[in-house]
Amino acid sequence: MIPVNKSYLPPMEEYNTYLEKIWESAWLTNNGQMVRQLEHDLKEYLGVKHLFFTTNGTIVLQMAIKALNLSQKIITTPFSYVATTSAILWENCTPVFVDIDPQTCCIDPNKIEAAITEETEAIMATHVYGIPCDLEAIQEIAEKHGLKVIYDAAHAFGVNYKGESVLKYGDFSTVSFHATKLFHTIEGGAIITDDDDLARAIDLSRSFGHKGDDHFALGINAKNSEYHAAMGLCNLPRVPEFIRKRKALTEAYDEWLKPLPIFRPIVPDEVSYNYSYYPIFFENEKTLLKVKQNLEDNGIFARRYFYPSLNELPYVKGESCPVSEKLARTALCLPFYYDLTMEEAALVAKQLKAAMASANGNS
Repeated sequence: MIPVNKSYLPPMEEYNTYLEKIWESAWLTNNGQMVRQLEHDLKEYLGVKHLFFTTNGTIVLQMAIKALNLSQKIITTPFSYVATTSAILWENCTPVFVDIDPQTCCIDPNKIEAAITEETEAIMATHVYGIPCDLEAIQEIAEKHGLKVIYDAAHAFGVNYKGESVLKYGDFSTVSFHATKLFHTIEGGAIITDDDDLARAIDLSRSFGHKGDDHFALGINAKNSEYHAAMGLCNLPRVPEFIRKRKALTEAYDEWLKPLPIFRPIVPDEVSYNYSYYPIFFENEKTLLKVKQNLEDNGIFARRYFYPSLNELPYVKGESCPVSEKLARTALCLPFYYDLTMEEAALVAKQLKAAMASANGNS
């Protein structure tokens, strides 16, 4: 069986070295040594000013909305994981969906201004599959109309644009360190900002809004534990190797699948990519469903990611987004993870070719 994803686990003896230190200190959570070290190392690795390690990559979207005092309409993408829209709704704001660029799958900046009204307060955009949005165009629009910018960068850990981390853009960027991500802490996430005042607000909101016995603001519990930080400390030094291996797998898949009538998203120029996923797009949903079932029948599991287009969720009133709707119906992520061997990847490619031939009636 070949799964769509598999979490990387460091050598157990290495993780146990950190566990022994945790046992010795008996400091399990509440901003312990491991958490502080991980935050320091992440800031160094990413080249960002303020970074806060949290429980997951969804709560940080909610924290960003709260810290920016947003309460009305937020322009967002329909092509993302549901958490992007959920965070907006959870904070009692209204998502306004703008269609996506068919080449990058990110929000189309050329369509944003038409969606701006007097009630629009912010743009929440996703770096889809780790491919950066048009950062400069979005910033120009935001400055012109006085809007805040939040980037859902759950897939974009380690991605650079013009030599700098994409996480430095916007009022906030958020990342996920879920077990399925390129860099993970089992469960976890982080929120990043260059703004000192916003950083102070996040530092308080992550920990109930108080420091010691002094209470300053409304807060929640978004702290993460020493055990999760320890996993991050094991995995962070390996990120360059993770990216190198994923790049090699991507190039192999690209070569093997070149003859097939599928589309792949385009990574813009001046981007140093992290190869988070390997998505392909079919000509239609019928072919996708046949291929996916064929792969599963042969022990290979792929994922419809992202599906559905978020403007079509049953609990939102979404604008029509035909590009996103089409791509959501035809997107499939192939098995892709550090421990995937070239032999296994070749088997996936071989079976995919056979599945497509069968779906098209050529066998």
